[in-house]
Formats: sequence, C-alpha cells, structure tokens
Amino acid sequence: MGFTIGKSGDYIEEVSYDTNNIRLLGRGDGSEVIIQNIVKDTMFYVYPGDNPTVMEFFYILQGEMVCEWEGEKITLGPNDYYQAMNLEEPVHFTTLTDVVYLWFTTEPAFHHLSESMQNFKHIVEEVEKKDRYTYKHSERVARYSVQIAKKLKFQKDRLETLFFSSILHDIGKINTPSEILNKPGRLTKEEFDIVKLHPMDGADMVRDFYYKNIAKIIEQHHERLNGSGYPLGLKGDEILLEARIIAVSDTFDAMTEERSYRKAFDAEYAVEELKKLSGTHYDERVVEIFVEILKEDGIIT
Repeated sequence: MGFTIGKSGDYIEEVSYDTNNIRLLGRGDGSEVIIQNIVKDTMFYVYPGDNPTVMEFFYILQGEMVCEWEGEKITLGPNDYYQAMNLEEPVHFTTLTDVVYLWFTTEPAFHHLSESMQNFKHIVEEVEKKDRYTYKHSERVARYSVQIAKKLKFQKDRLETLFFSSILHDIGKINTPSEILNKPGRLTKEEFDIVKLHPMDGADMVRDFYYKNIAKIIEQHHERLNGSGYPLGLKGDEILLEARIIAVSDTFDAMTEERSYRKAFDAEYAVEELKKLSGTHYDERVVEIFVEILKEDGIIT
C-alpha cells in the first residue's frame, strides 16, 4: 500500500508478557516501527548488533528511565530520545516508572522479540502456577547477575543467555512439592534430596530454548567451586562463569529475603558470608564485583 492510516489502538501484531508489551505499527523495506511498554523497575538494554549499518531510534512518549552510559546515570523522560548505531558494548536502562516509547529500526526485530517473549511467557507462567515468590526472586537475581556481567564486559549473546538463565534458574521447582518449598522448619535429608532435583529438572524444561548453554547454566547454578554443590559436584572451571555469577546473586537474594523458616538477614551480613566463602564456594572475582555494585547502589557502605 502507498498510504495507510492507523487509528488509536491499531497495530499489525502484538505480543506481551508480565513486564513488557510490544506492538508492530509499521514495516517496509526491512525497517520496522514498534511501540513498546515496559513496567516500572525493569532492566533492559540496547545491544551491539551484527550489522554495524543498522540504526535504532527510540523516542520516549511516557514515563522515566535511567540510562547507564560511560560511567554516568542519565535520567530520560517524555520527548527525550536516544539512537544506537555501530555500538561496541551494551547500553543498560532501568525504568523508574512505567514507560512507553516509540522504536524505529532499519532491520527487522519484531519477529525475533515476539518469538522470544512468547517462549519466555510460557515458561514463566509454569513457574508462577507453583510459586510466584520464585519468579520475583528470580527477577532480582537476574538484575544482580546482569549488573555483574556488565562489569565483566559480556557481549550481546552471552548477556542475553545469562539474563534468561537467571530469570529461569529455579524453574525446576515446579516439580517440588509445595509442602517442601514452604516448610517452616528444617528439611529432612529426604526432603532436601527432592529439592536438589530442581536444577536438573529446570535444565530439562529449557533444553529446546534456543539460547546456547541456558540448560547447562541452570543445571549448574547450585554447584560450588570446591565440589560441595549439586547436582553434579563440579569443581572450579568445570562450572560455567554464568552459573558462578547466578550462584552469588542467588545466595545474596535468598539471604536478604524472608523465608518460611527464618527472617531475612541484612545486606551487610549476607555480604560477609559471601566473602567468607569466596574462593571455596563462590568465584572471588564475581564476589568482588558484586560488592562494588552493592556499594555503588547504596545497599551497603
């Protein structure tokens, strides 16, 4: 068609999940115009692309977000915009409110995002059927893990894989009985043996998800450097760096949130515990970086 009018609420395609909604408004000659809604307190990023000639332009319609760029945190709001072309490293954002922005890209992006989001939505729904706490915990673990990965200069594909692995690291708990997950007292050996199945179960659930290594990372997130972890008793460099990152983020969040069997510990105490086990259970460099992040964010002094 040579000319098209779209009224309010019109779109070509739409897909959404818990924190994100995208609508394809227009396409042509390889370019796409997308409107995206992202809820408050969501981390997202613009990645370096495989094609350096691709241009992406984002115009904020509603809400506020923080952009982390060249060591600064820049607040953006309505009528602000940013453009990406030939990036060398990911640029990270966190929404301060619900945000709506218009996104123009000279390379098709909607189909990839749509497929990814639909797969993700299906898996997250399975987790939430069992225990919504598990998902909220995993959101925080993902946020910490991505912050660590930023400091380690992860590239696009590896960063995406880590993000999805950390969001889904506990998905295998869908098979763990609720009475065990929510037991107020200490678990018996038999009950803990059932809990220890969840990394393998989770890995099995995502083996067909197209992100490389996601199943292996989920399988390894309870492994420890000295071989004391589970389910395989891996040691040192046998454990993927992504799994070592999630292990630190997961432990910190688990300690600083209330559980059915205990009150939450404060952040300072949790950090001291991570430091004590650094080098034996947890990767020393990952712990060091995580402590830096917690200080930068004012969570510890």
